[in-house]
Amino acid sequence: MKILGIDPGLQICGYAVIEADRNQTKLLEAGVCRTDPKKPIEKRLVQIAQDINLLLEKFKPACVAVEDLYSHYSHPKTAILMGHARGVILAQACKVGTDVKSFAATRIKKSLTGNGRASKLQVQRSIKSLLCLANVPEPPDVADAIAVALCCANMI
Repeated sequence: MKILGIDPGLQICGYAVIEADRNQTKLLEAGVCRTDPKKPIEKRLVQIAQDINLLLEKFKPACVAVEDLYSHYSHPKTAILMGHARGVILAQACKVGTDVKSFAATRIKKSLTGNGRASKLQVQRSIKSLLCLANVPEPPDVADAIAVALCCANMI
């Protein structure tokens, strides 16, 4: 089963596509979609929609896994902007009929490390070990996207 994991963001949106079955999980592709911070938000959201649509068309995942928004942010404006990006991602997945799963950050971390409060480095090291990668995944947006995809695979 192919799973597209997404770490939503307005400026940088991490993505990862994994193929998972009972015996093995393989990372097919991972990267980031970037928007121009000088452009108005509506144009940036269109760019995110286009980028996500390209990934959906290219990989035809059975599921899109997305990290939930936190319930408490110290910077509420950031949460609102992240919510816009997340909404566009969810709409694109729904538009093509792809199943969507959302996971809390603590659930993702616990699924990979056994600790819902694990550090980013602990998560990156777990990903490196699970997928037999040469290095920890970078940047953090990519690592987060891989983590959410792996969490989804663990829950199915």
